[in-house]
This record gives sequence, C-alpha cells and structure tokens, in this order.
Amino acid sequence: MPKVGIHIDPGKQFVDYLKRYEIILKENGIDVIRMDSNDPKFWDQIKELDAFICRWSHYDVYRQRAKAILPVVEEHYQVKCFPNNKTAWHYDDKIRQYYLTKAYGYPMIDSYIFWDRYAAIDWSKSADLPIIFKLIGGAGSQNVILIKTRSELRSIIKTMFLKGVKDRHVPSSNTVAPGLIYQFKYWLYNKINSAKKKDVSYWRLFPNWLKHKNYVYFQKYLPENSFDIRITTIGNRAFAFRRHVRKKDFRASGSGKIDYDMNQIDTNCVKIALKVSKEQGFQTMAYDFLYDENKKPQFCEISYTYMDSAVYNCPGYWDDELNWHEGHYWPQYYHLVDLLENPDLIQPDLLNV
Repeated sequence: MPKVGIHIDPGKQFVDYLKRYEIILKENGIDVIRMDSNDPKFWDQIKELDAFICRWSHYDVYRQRAKAILPVVEEHYQVKCFPNNKTAWHYDDKIRQYYLTKAYGYPMIDSYIFWDRYAAIDWSKSADLPIIFKLIGGAGSQNVILIKTRSELRSIIKTMFLKGVKDRHVPSSNTVAPGLIYQFKYWLYNKINSAKKKDVSYWRLFPNWLKHKNYVYFQKYLPENSFDIRITTIGNRAFAFRRHVRKKDFRASGSGKIDYDMNQIDTNCVKIALKVSKEQGFQTMAYDFLYDENKKPQFCEISYTYMDSAVYNCPGYWDDELNWHEGHYWPQYYHLVDLLENPDLIQPDLLNV
C-alpha cells in the first residue's frame, strides 16, 4: 500500500484544495499524512513516502520553501512529486515560460524581454503600440497593464530599472496609486476578519515582499479578443472553458466570467495544449489562448496550478485522440491517478469540503 505525504500551507493552514487530495486518498484506503518542513522529523518522513504533494502557489512565502524542498525530494530521495520539476520549474515566471516555449517553436504570443535599461529604451523608440506590460509573476491579471503611449512605455522601463515594482503595485494610467489601493484593501480585509474572529488566508498573512527589478517583459497586444480559452491538461486529458473579458477592459484572467459551452471551444487549442504537455512531460498545465490577427490560436501564459472548482465544473474532457468523456472530475483525482499510476482510484461523491 503506497504512502503519500501532503505538505501543509504556510501558517500551518490546510486549505480545501489540499483536503480534496486527502479525502480521495483516505476513501481509497491509501495511507496519507500531513507534513510540515518545519518539523525536525520531516526528512525522515520523506524517506517513507511513495509520493509527495507540495502544491505551491504564487506567493513568496511558499515559493522559497517549495523551490528548496521539491528538487531534493525528487532528485535525491527519488520520491514521486506533484508537481515535479518538469512541470513547475517555470511556474509563475513568464520569462522562463516564453524562453522554453519559443525554443520548441510552440505558438506563444511574441514577447520582448530586456535585462538592460538602455537596450529597452532604444527598442521603445520604434516599438509597436499599444503593447502589454507584465511582471513575470502574479495571477488574475493583477500585474498586467496596457501601454498606449511612448511616454508610458519609457516611464515603466525607467521604473523597472531604477526603483523596481512590488507585486500588485504596477503603475498604470488607468489606476490611481494601485499599490495604495491594494494595501488599503489588504488592511480592511484583515481588520474585518479579525473583528469577526475568522481565519485569515495565509497569503493575506504573508503578502509578497520581493521586488521586481532590472528586467522588463512586454507582450504583443492582440485586439479583438473578447474572451480567452483556458485549456487545462492533466495527463492525456484536456478540460476547457472560455473566460470573457472584464467590462471596458482587455483582460480575461480573473474576470470570473466563465462559459462552459463546449460547442464554443476551438479544438485546435485542445490539440496544441495536449501536444505541448506530452512533449514537455508536464503532469498538468493550464494554457490561456487568444487569437492573433490571422485568427490562429496562440497562448500567452501557462500555469501548473489553477482553481480546482473551475476544472470540476467542466462537463467533461477530451482525451489525446479527441474522444469526449462526459462527467465532472476534480483535478486532484486525476493528479493522483497519474501520480500513483492507479486507474482504479475512485472519486468520492463528497469533495465539496
């Protein structure tokens, strides 16, 4: 009987996403333990495992720990990991993602990356506008803005190479003091939850502290896209939905406007996502597709982790031969099927913890 370890979240929290792994394993009679790398017994426990789950997200407090732990667990102790290194080494780093996908000729939207201020300024003199600026990390379009003028373009280059920018503090002509707004919302949220004596999510307790500096990342702007297509692969399965953009905006990620009409999904996107995941050995990956000026699908970002309920709400999935499989499946279920190489695992009915 295999034994599986699940690393808890920062602040000793164990969120619903992780609880679903635990419920599935227990319902299938598989030994599972919660683990914490702060525990002196942690590395002795690792030696006893057949598989290790450390689902880390885009927060500094989790990133620094996961990047220290997972390579050792996978490479030295030879324990199967989710995510493994192939799947997650480029997570929350759009520059790594761009370099990887372009090296293999995959259809990722053209981007412009500079590590030198003067090279970026020289490029800015003739760059096509409007253009999208992104920090390398972040989710829900929080660190993404549309640059419309050359003065804005030069200003963001200057800021990135001199002062730098923190997460959710990207200056924009469309937003007044975004950093102050974010800090106020953060303060208010914590005050309200403290007054109600409610638990505060770890990412609220430990906000990102690292500063983005000495690089710029720009991506070609593709207008006339009122939605993007999110394809999530898990093994040889592909789940899909469309996300419509926010009102008076160009961004779809984080809008919450999800459309599950499978008749509207371009299966070319499905084919591309499955092909990339297979060739790169990704355990799972979410691809965000847009259409270029020739109506050809290109993806702008990839992410190994995602909102599990959004995948569960899909009415089914395609396999790698584009056969359709009806049903609702939690991604954690198929993560475990593949990780444990056990197609006989049962998905419990009650996973809405």
